[in-house]
Amino acid sequence: MQTIEQALDKLEHSKFRSSFYLTKKEKAYLEEKGIETIRSHARDFVKIKLSAADPKNDGKQTPMHGHPVFKAMHATACCCRGCLNKWYRVPLHKELSEDQQERIVNLLIAWIERQKL
Repeated sequence: MQTIEQALDKLEHSKFRSSFYLTKKEKAYLEEKGIETIRSHARDFVKIKLSAADPKNDGKQTPMHGHPVFKAMHATACCCRGCLNKWYRVPLHKELSEDQQERIVNLLIAWIERQKL
């Protein structure tokens, strides 16, 4: 299993994944809400959009804009079960455990933290 830093470094080599960044408005939103609120949002989004064995509209369930976590989900290849399988070998058609969900959240938050710099 790769570390968060290894995953983020690998993602930087993808033309598509490395094209995502947070706007000034999104960074202001992060500043206003605080990282723990954003972490809570990330947990909710991961549970709703990814945790089911076969999520509704899989492959199209995560918007590209509208919340910093959505951008993080695309930047880290955590936007759908297909990407999770391709990048992290997360099995398809099997519900995500709480531990898997938390690891995804930690990766999302790490990407967001890098963007704040």
